[in-house]
Amino acid sequence: MPVLPVNTDYRPPRWQFNAHIQTIYPSLFRKIPVNYKRERVELDDTDFLDLDWSFAADKPAKKLLIVTHGLEGDSTRHYVTGMIKKFNDNGYDGLGWNCRSCSGEMNRLPRFYHHGDVDDIRFVVEYAIKKYQYEEVILVGFSMGGSMTLRLMGDEPQRLPEAVKCGIAVSVPLDLFTSVYELYKPGRRFYMKRFIDKLGKKIRLKATQHPGNPLLNHDGYELIKNFEEFDNRYTAKMYGFENAHDFYRKAGAKPYLKNINKPTLIIQAKNDPFLSPECLDLGEAEHNKHLLLQLLDFGGHVGFMLPDTNETWVERRVIDFVTNDSISFV
Repeated sequence: MPVLPVNTDYRPPRWQFNAHIQTIYPSLFRKIPVNYKRERVELDDTDFLDLDWSFAADKPAKKLLIVTHGLEGDSTRHYVTGMIKKFNDNGYDGLGWNCRSCSGEMNRLPRFYHHGDVDDIRFVVEYAIKKYQYEEVILVGFSMGGSMTLRLMGDEPQRLPEAVKCGIAVSVPLDLFTSVYELYKPGRRFYMKRFIDKLGKKIRLKATQHPGNPLLNHDGYELIKNFEEFDNRYTAKMYGFENAHDFYRKAGAKPYLKNINKPTLIIQAKNDPFLSPECLDLGEAEHNKHLLLQLLDFGGHVGFMLPDTNETWVERRVIDFVTNDSISFV
């Protein structure tokens, strides 16, 4: 079945009694250190990407996990390092790559990144395989990174390298349009304000970096209160969309799910404050035998912490999927 029954076995720690605590606590306080080695890769368009490698042994393995972070995240986020550590412990090398502007140093070009941007993640996957001749590659993405991962797997799937064996997307806004409006609801707008504030700082840096560029004018930025206003003013114009609504329609992952032809697991929490009900089904892809949607009652947004341990339910589920389910469920 492409959709599993709602998982009722997972329970967060008792003190994480609502979705907001399940979301915010690990984001602020969960720390999973890994031994990263950074590599800067120069791109043909004169920009760069910073890749953070964590090797399972003294020399590269034959198996690699590539993790893509969420909006305004980076390779040091707990969900990235937690997943990489889990796979390192199971003999996989890990690669946490940073979207443009997210590695601690502003990228060179006026552009940043967005949910439907597959060019950079495609480059990273192909570059990593070629660099160390990996024979097995697992792709994991969280939130926006989950959207990018699913887009990569469903947009021209024939271009996906043979070494990519399966993909996993967690807490992903499958329907971008309706997810944006979830954050307009009472009690959720503070998430949106945090993102708008962080993006505003980058717009100001970019305006200094590229003076006179009309796409980066930050005059009156303090009047922007939501994603629609931000995306109308910046995202749509910067990446060639008609407006914010056109961006939401075209950048989301859901229309591409029907094209995926490799084992893919999508994990969503029903109480995720970022996700709309439309993100809890597969839409036109409900009969795609390569997809498995697993819904949990709890977990918040990229939370899923387990009682009495610093691991998450997702980390345990993903390693089990990779080593067991992905081989047999299709």
